[in-house]
Amino acid sequence: MSTPIRRQYLELKQRYPGTILFFRLGDFYETFDDDAVTVADALQITLTSKPMGKDQRVPLAGFPYHSLDGQVAKLVALGHRVAICEQMADPATVKGIVPREVVRVVTAGTVTSEASLGADEVRELAAIVQRANRVSAAFCDVSTGAVRIARGDAVTAEFARHQPAELLYESPDDLPPAFSGVTLPRAPLSETAVLAELGRQFSMEAVQHLAGGLAEQAALAHILAYLRETFPDSLGSIQRIRPVEDEDVLIVDQKTLRNLDVFTAHGGQSLFGVLNRSRTGMGARLLRDWLTRPSRHRETIESRLDAVEWGVANGIAVEQLAAALRGSGDVQRLAGTVGRRSVRPRELHALREGLRAALELGRMLERAGDLPVLLATAGSRLAGAGPPLASLDAALDPDPPVSFDEGGVIAAGFNPEVDSLREMTRDARGYLLGIERLERERTGIKSLKVGHNKVFGYYIEVSAANAALVPEHYQRRQTLVGAERYVTDELKEHESRLVGARDRLVELEKQAYETLVETLACQLDALHSVATAMATVDVLLALATLASEAAYVRPHFNEGERLVLRAARHPVVEAALGPGSFVPNDCDLDPDCQVLILTGPNMSGKSTYLRQVALIALMAQAGSFVPAETADLPLFDRIFTRIGAQDDLAAGQSTFMVEMVETAQILHQATPHSLVVLDEVGRGTSTFDGMAIARATIEFLHNRKEVAARTLFATHYHELTDLAEVLPRVQNAHVAVHEEG
Repeated sequence: MSTPIRRQYLELKQRYPGTILFFRLGDFYETFDDDAVTVADALQITLTSKPMGKDQRVPLAGFPYHSLDGQVAKLVALGHRVAICEQMADPATVKGIVPREVVRVVTAGTVTSEASLGADEVRELAAIVQRANRVSAAFCDVSTGAVRIARGDAVTAEFARHQPAELLYESPDDLPPAFSGVTLPRAPLSETAVLAELGRQFSMEAVQHLAGGLAEQAALAHILAYLRETFPDSLGSIQRIRPVEDEDVLIVDQKTLRNLDVFTAHGGQSLFGVLNRSRTGMGARLLRDWLTRPSRHRETIESRLDAVEWGVANGIAVEQLAAALRGSGDVQRLAGTVGRRSVRPRELHALREGLRAALELGRMLERAGDLPVLLATAGSRLAGAGPPLASLDAALDPDPPVSFDEGGVIAAGFNPEVDSLREMTRDARGYLLGIERLERERTGIKSLKVGHNKVFGYYIEVSAANAALVPEHYQRRQTLVGAERYVTDELKEHESRLVGARDRLVELEKQAYETLVETLACQLDALHSVATAMATVDVLLALATLASEAAYVRPHFNEGERLVLRAARHPVVEAALGPGSFVPNDCDLDPDCQVLILTGPNMSGKSTYLRQVALIALMAQAGSFVPAETADLPLFDRIFTRIGAQDDLAAGQSTFMVEMVETAQILHQATPHSLVVLDEVGRGTSTFDGMAIARATIEFLHNRKEVAARTLFATHYHELTDLAEVLPRVQNAHVAVHEEG
C-alpha cells in the first residue's frame, strides 16, 4: 500500500508524461523513480531512496527550493522538459495532505529566468501553420511578451536567419528545412477554436484586425494555447504583436551570419562582440536584432546614422548619457515579470531604479537640444516612466527585502493599518523589557529574564537558585539545567496579539503588493515603450562610442548599384590586431565591374577581403558607421556567402554536395540588388570539374539580367581571370604578399 504523498505524486506525474516532475516537499523539490535517476546524473546530486509505503522504497533526488532556477536551466539545456509542482496551501494550516498542483512546465522555448538566458540572448517559441496554401508563423519571446507574425516568403526568411528554440507544428510538411531546434506536433485548430483562443487573450475588435488571415491567426492561437497549458502566467505579458515586413529588411540567412562571424566566431571575436558597447541587456538584444535584420528602408537607416553622427560629434554628452544607463537594469524583461505577475520585491526595486534612470536619461536628452529625430523621439517616450515610477515610489519600500516573511515590503505612509501594525511589532521588544523590569521588581529576582524562541514562544526564565521566589501564578513551561521557564496569562495574551499582528501585517503587505503589481500591469504598454526607447538610445550611443574610438565613418547610400570603399578595414580583424595593424584596401563594384574575380596565394587575405566587404555592407544597413575612409554603397536586398562547409560535413554531406546545394540556392535567389560573396567554389571536386563549375557560376551571375548581383569571387583557378576578356562586367584583382625584414 502506497502513502497518500505517493498517490498524489503519481497522479500528477501521470498528467505530464515525458516531463521531469519537481515535487515540492517543504523547503525542497524532490524527484522520484526514473526522474530521480535522470536528475541525479544530470545535476550531479546524490541519488538516495525513500520509504513510500509498506516494503516500498523508491529512488529519490532533490535540492533546496532556492536552487530551482539554476537546476531547471541545466535540465532544459540538456533537452528536458520540467514540470514544477508547488504546495498550494501553508502546511501549518492544512489537516492531512497538502494540496499540490503543477504551476508551470519549463520547456526550451518558454524559459524566462536569468539562469537560463544571457542578457543579450533571445530564445523564442514559434508555431508554423498552413491554411489554404498560405504559410504563416508566429514567434514569441516569452521573457518579454513580444510576438512577431510572418507570412508567405517572410516565413522562409525568418527561419533562414533565426531558429527558435521550440517550434509547434500541425503537419511535418510545414517544418522548415534543416530546422535543428525542438519540434512539437500539435492537433490542428478549427477556425472556431482559433477565434476562441484569440478571444480569450484579446478584445474582439483586436482579433478582427489581428495578423490578417486565418493562417496567421492559427499560428498565434497555437502559441497562446501552448502557453496556457505550460505557463499560463506568461499570457499576462503578451500584448505587443508586430508583423514582419520583409520587404524593408536586408535578408541575411543563418549560413551567412555564421560565415561572416556576425554572432559566433571560430577561435576569435565576432562582429557582435566588437560592436556591442551596450550598457543594458535590452540594448544588446536590440543590436542583435539590427544585425540579424538590417534595414532596406533608407529613412530608417539614415535616421540611425544621424543619431550616431550626433553621438560622434558630442562625445561628452554621450559619456554622460551612457553613465545614466549604467546600472539601469533590464526594464524590458522586468516588465515581462510584471505581466506574468511573478515579480518579486527586489525585482520591482530594480524596475523602479530603471524607470528613474529612464526619466533622468530623458531629461538629459531634452537639455542636449537640437537632437536628431530618433533620439528626440526616444527622449519623449522616456517621459512615460513617470506614472509607473510614481506608483512604485508611493507603495514600495525604498529598500525592500527579498521576501514578505522579512516584512517591510510596503513603504511607510502608504497604508495606515500597515503602519499601525508595524509600530506594534516594533514595540514588542520594548514591551518585553518593560515586563522584565516589572517582574524583577515584583519578585525581587534580579536575574529574571524575559525571552522568546520558536518552539515555546515568550517565556520568563528564573534560575534554579531563585525557584522559591517564583509567584504562584507563574506557569511552568520548560525545565533547563539550572533554570526554569514560565509563562503568565499576561505574557500569553501579548504573544497572541503580537502573532496576530504579524500575520495580519504579512497579509496586508501582500494585498498591497498585489494591488501595486496589478496597477503596473495595467501600464505594460508604457513600460515596454520606455524599455524600447532606452534600448534604442543605448544602441545608438554604443555605435557612436565605437565609431569615435575606431575611426569609423558614416556610409553614403547611392541610388544605383555602385559599391565603392576606400581604405576599408575588416572590423573584427582590426579589433583583434589593434589600431594601425590592419592593412586597408579598396573595393569597386559598379556598372562596369559587376563581378570581381580575386586571386592570390593561400593565406594572403582573400577570404578576409571578401568578408570585410560583406560586413561593411551589413553594418551600414544596420545603421552603423563603418571602418573605412569613405564608403559609397547601394541598398542591398540580400547578402549571400558561400564560404566553407564545416558544419554540414558533420551532417554527413560531402564538401562537393554542400558546395553545389549552397551555390544553387544563391543562383536561384539572387537579384540585381544582392551582394554575392563566393570563396573557392569548385574546390570540392577535381580540378577540371571544379574549374568548369566556377566558370559556369560566374557566367550565370554575369549573363542573367534577372540575377546580375554584385559579386566577389575568390578562386585559386587563375585560368578564370581570362573571363575578364570576354565578359564585359568582369574584372580581376590580385592579392599580393609583401615580405618585410
